[in-house]
Amino acid sequence: MAELYLVRHGQASLGADDYDQLSDAGEQQGVWLGEYFAQRDIRFDRVMTGTLRRHAQTLAAIWRGLDDAPPVECEIHPGLDEYDFHALFRALGDKHAVLAERALRSPRDFFKALREVLQLWADGALDGRAPETWRAFQQRVADARGAIQRGDGRRVLVVSSGGVIAALTQQILQAPAAAAIALNMQIRNSSVSHYFFNRDTLHLSSLNGVAHLDDPQRRAFQTYG
Repeated sequence: MAELYLVRHGQASLGADDYDQLSDAGEQQGVWLGEYFAQRDIRFDRVMTGTLRRHAQTLAAIWRGLDDAPPVECEIHPGLDEYDFHALFRALGDKHAVLAERALRSPRDFFKALREVLQLWADGALDGRAPETWRAFQQRVADARGAIQRGDGRRVLVVSSGGVIAALTQQILQAPAAAAIALNMQIRNSSVSHYFFNRDTLHLSSLNGVAHLDDPQRRAFQTYG
């Protein structure tokens, strides 16, 4: 079977006007991950990302750490893009407006509020106001999963986002929506989830690994935003 290394992008710019760019810490996370792959002689013969800038920047940082040229042209699949959490907060009606206010207090409050917003989204409470339904998000993740499984390559590197990684894992485990939401809150920046696959099936091997950040001097780089 082929191997899939599914990487969440490095730390982005939560709280900034433009979230979709890596912070300095996010760049460093990507370089360290590339070095980790190089030390273990892990090379890739197929590469995919979503369309987001933070995906491309993370992939570039990984290549710098690998000190290697990309093996092939990177494939871009929009199904690997994160849901628009800004739009989900904007879609809250008056009944849930307090969630949007709470999200502005601190990063901790933001993630607590986001969990509740995601549950409302999954329950269909934001349909008609959010630009994408939960079902549509699930479908495009499934489409991306299918594209991964249909392609060539024995060792595939994919850079995506936490919500996509959580949803893909939820789907292959045939778990409820609540599982995707819970997993989403736990996926760390630059983490690696490992799967074995062929055209017919996809099996989870390990989830959310950050071995490249295990050194005590790197613990501060174990981030979620």
